Amino acid sequence: MKHEDIWRALDTLAAEHGMSASGLARRAGLDPTTFNPSKRHMPDGRPRWPSTESVSKVLQATGADLEAFTSLVTGARALPAASGRSGQRRVPLIGLVQAGGDGFFDDGGYPVGGSWDEVSLPEIADPNAYALEISGESMEPVFRDGDVVIVSPNAPIRRGDRVVVRIRTGEVMAKQLQRRSARRVELLSLNPSHPSYTFELAQVTWMHRIVWASQ
Repeated sequence: MKHEDIWRALDTLAAEHGMSASGLARRAGLDPTTFNPSKRHMPDGRPRWPSTESVSKVLQATGADLEAFTSLVTGARALPAASGRSGQRRVPLIGLVQAGGDGFFDDGGYPVGGSWDEVSLPEIADPNAYALEISGESMEPVFRDGDVVIVSPNAPIRRGDRVVVRIRTGEVMAKQLQRRSARRVELLSLNPSHPSYTFELAQVTWMHRIVWASQ
């Protein structure tokens, strides 16, 4: 077990719940600076480890169990987004960057055309569900390069959900829905080093919910 693995797990747990490291500490009843990057090493450069009490409070505050947290420490890229599903189904698959091109979606945002690949993943109720392969680091630490997410065009979307959005310029992006009003959509980047966006509703072609992610 490595020092950086523990901190990566805490960062991932925070991101999974739509929080920064400071927000996670605050939710757990700790000083907001407890998990700040500046607190992860001693002044002399030696590593500083989070206490077992801090980790225990975080698990209690987020509802995660020790097994789930341990899986993040040992290399899982995200907490399981769904459980209890059985069976396999083949769904269309393309890369997230490729999804911005023409010919992959109809006007309603449903996958069309013969250029899709296929992948077998747990059963999803939506017959129009499709898969996107993540590329780059814009969604770390929740999703990493090479992860596959399942997207459901028909799933209801609420504040805090992770979504795939296509805008009028053709760009497709994966974000977290921060707020949606009658006029605007506010999208939060999963990677805090990347910008968030606000679009007029007329600028958004479609928005679909991410319902499952590989590890």
